[in-house]
Parts: sequence; C-alpha cells; structure tokens
Amino acid sequence: MPELPLNPPRTLTEAAAALRAGTVTSRQLTERSIATADRADPVLGVYLHRFDELALAAADTADAELATGVDRGPLHGVPFAVKDILAMADGPTTAQSVVLDPNWGAGKDAPVVARLKRAGAVITGKTSTMEFAIGMPDESKEFPVPRNPWDPATWPGGSSSGTGAGVAAGLFYAGIGTDTGGSIRIPAAFCGITGLMPTFGRVPKSGCVPLGYSLDHIGPMARSAEDCAAVLAVLAGPHPSDPDCLDAPFAAPAWRDDLAGLRVGVVRDAHFPPGSDPALAGAFETTVAELADAGASLAPVALPYQAEMVTANLLTLACEALAYHRADAQHRWTDYYPATRAMLARGALVSGADYVQAQRMRRVAQDALGRILDDFDVLVCPTTSVAAPELDGFLTGKRDLSSLFGYIHTGYWDSVGNPVIALPMGFTEAGMPLSVQLAGRPFDEARLLQIGQLLQRRTDWHLRRPALIAAELAA
Repeated sequence: MPELPLNPPRTLTEAAAALRAGTVTSRQLTERSIATADRADPVLGVYLHRFDELALAAADTADAELATGVDRGPLHGVPFAVKDILAMADGPTTAQSVVLDPNWGAGKDAPVVARLKRAGAVITGKTSTMEFAIGMPDESKEFPVPRNPWDPATWPGGSSSGTGAGVAAGLFYAGIGTDTGGSIRIPAAFCGITGLMPTFGRVPKSGCVPLGYSLDHIGPMARSAEDCAAVLAVLAGPHPSDPDCLDAPFAAPAWRDDLAGLRVGVVRDAHFPPGSDPALAGAFETTVAELADAGASLAPVALPYQAEMVTANLLTLACEALAYHRADAQHRWTDYYPATRAMLARGALVSGADYVQAQRMRRVAQDALGRILDDFDVLVCPTTSVAAPELDGFLTGKRDLSSLFGYIHTGYWDSVGNPVIALPMGFTEAGMPLSVQLAGRPFDEARLLQIGQLLQRRTDWHLRRPALIAAELAA
C-alpha cells in the first residue's frame, strides 16, 4: 500500500482537512484507493469501470492547485465514485445492462458529475448497481455481483450497491447514489454508512438513466453526515435540463452542540414486524435516548397513509419504468434480467386509472404529513428491520425482493418526496450494521444533517470498518 500518515483520514471531512494541512496529498489518497480496489474489488464487485490513470492525473492537478492556493472546496482532491446510471464523458454508462444503448450519454457529463469535477473531486470510477436500478443480484450476465464488505456472502443492498460497498470498504471517501424506492438508504443501512436522499427537486436528475420520473432522487453516500453535507452543497441547485429541479440552492449547515427545542416524532408502528432482527429494538431505543439526552423533546407518531404510500411507490415505479423501457421491452425482452422483466410486467398490469389514483393519494399523504411536520421538526424510524440478507437466495432464484417487503421502510419517503438521511445505529449479534432514518420537511436537509452530525459526535458507529478492511489498514 502507498505510504500514508500513521492515522490516515477516515472521512471525506478529515481528508479535506489533511490535504489543507499538508499531511497528505491527493495522489497518496488516490493511490491508496486504487491499491485497495486492486485487493478488495475482485471480491466485492464495486466497480463497473475504473479510471485509475484519469484519477491519478486529477489528483496531481488537485495537489498543484492546492499548493498554489486554488481551493475548490472540501471535495477538492478527494477520491470519489459515481453510480453507473449517470452519464460521464470519461467512460461508458451501462446501467448494468446489455439493453442500454452503448451511445447513451456518450461524451457528456450529467449535471451532477460536471459539478463534482468543478469542485475538484477525484472520480475513481463508476460503481455497480442492479439492472436499470430495479433488478436484483444475478450472475447470468457479464457484470459483477456486488457484495457487502461486512460479509461478502451478503447483499450490500440496492440499487446503489457499489457505492455503498465502496464507501464502507474504503475504496473512495464518498459517492453518488440514486433513490427511487430506497436505493441510497438501503445500501447505506446494509453497509453501515450514511446516505442522504434529498428533497425531490433539490438536485438535478438529468443525465441519469430514468427509473421513476416522479420519484427519482440523486444524493450523496459517505461515512458521515458532515461528509454528505459537503457533497450536497456541490450537487444542489437548479439546472435548465431538469424542469423538476427547483431554485433551492443548499448551504452547508452550522453544526449544533445540542438539540434543545427540537421536536422529534418517534415512528414505531409497522417498523418492528415479526421477524425483525432481535437487536433492532434496542439499537433504535438507544438512538432515541441519545436524541433526548441531547435536549430534544420526543413523542410517538404514526405516518399518515403508510400502507398506501408504500403501494403507491411500487405502482408508480413500475408504471414509470415501463414508460421508459416499453420499446426495448417489446423487442429485447429476453435481454433483461428476470427481476427487471418482473417489475416491467407489473407496470403493464396497472391501469391508467390506478396510476392516476396513486398520484392523487401521494398528494393527500403529502398534505397529511405536512400537518404532522407542523408539530414536529423531524421524524425518526428504522431504515430497515433486518440486516443485509444472504446473497445465495437471490442468486439461486429461491428469493426475490418481495421477501424483504415489510422489512424495508424507505419507499414511503420516495412517494412523498421529503428529505431523509440514513445513519448507522449499531450492529446485530452477528456484527452486521443496523440503521436509523431521520426525515424532515421539504428542503430542510440542513436540519437533518445537523442532527446526524451531532449524533455521530456522540457515537462512533459510522467510523466502524469491516474486519477485512480494518485488517488491511492495520497491515
């Protein structure tokens, strides 16, 4: 491994500070990221495309700029990765599918990628996903199967699988994920990192292969809430190519020393079903107690129209996915993975009236949730009720995503579009990560990040590393 200081940076925020203090160079960080990928990625399947030479050149540029006083912000010189459903001029976009036109997005950067480059991020490669962000793990085509660094026999979650696993394994400090039904927060939960789904319309989604036009979000995945704040400050803001993106630029928040005056609604209903991990309740109540100890006032609350919004998410996602894939599905049906075909087929079975009713219910739920958030500043609930599941069942076809329905609590929030951050909150008896969600009012990401950062100053769950990576760092 390339030589680094005795205590190398653990987070993007620490790396940014070390670069400016001169205790590390961008080239050192990037060389170590490459070396870690050389050793870990054959097992983990994080990358679809690596940009080693481009990344080293970008790192040298960052070092030269920082040496002459050119400072592009906290991402400048820091290894970073991009999910492979976002266009990037430096390489192909596949969406982990043989169906996508090889010329899709060729020679272009998605707006968020262009913003990362302007901020000086060192993009090390494009990360693996599930096919078109709706498939499931499958070995039948020439794409890597992403694995969880905490236990490579388990799934890292999806669909931002490679980004979640790569951050947890130390292949890069942060990355981009997308979230339509939980695809940022599920891998954040299963991989023990922090993931932020911004408000719908906060970040431009153009240049991203669509999944659900009215549901898609692009957001940061990193070790800490502070890291996610630094990334969101780069990604957020309007862009003329995305009519859904609003003129709501984001400023990184001032950090809090306590939560005095904060009103927290604690959501337990339907989040602890039979079969939940035995450690879940204790980890969640400990996190809730941390909020109270920091000065927040707590009260129980139920999510309005919870079952309806979970259904609306699945229905809307299937219909809008079919709208994008209809022509290819007619002519290249067998080129899709089976799980993708199943989702597209669900979309074909939904009537136009059902789709419209789902959208009406989304508006009703948004209004009802808005009234609850008049009384509470944030809501807190588990991200998932179980830890990362074994991969074998998915790969052998004995298990599909429906086996996790009821144990994943993310789709509600995609339906209503509010911002949500997922944070590590402990481990199962087997040593697998557990996660908590904080949800807030539209465009109130700053408050979520403030709370997340304070919790992470009081705990160290987000700094824990998988044993295989910890051993490599110790060596």
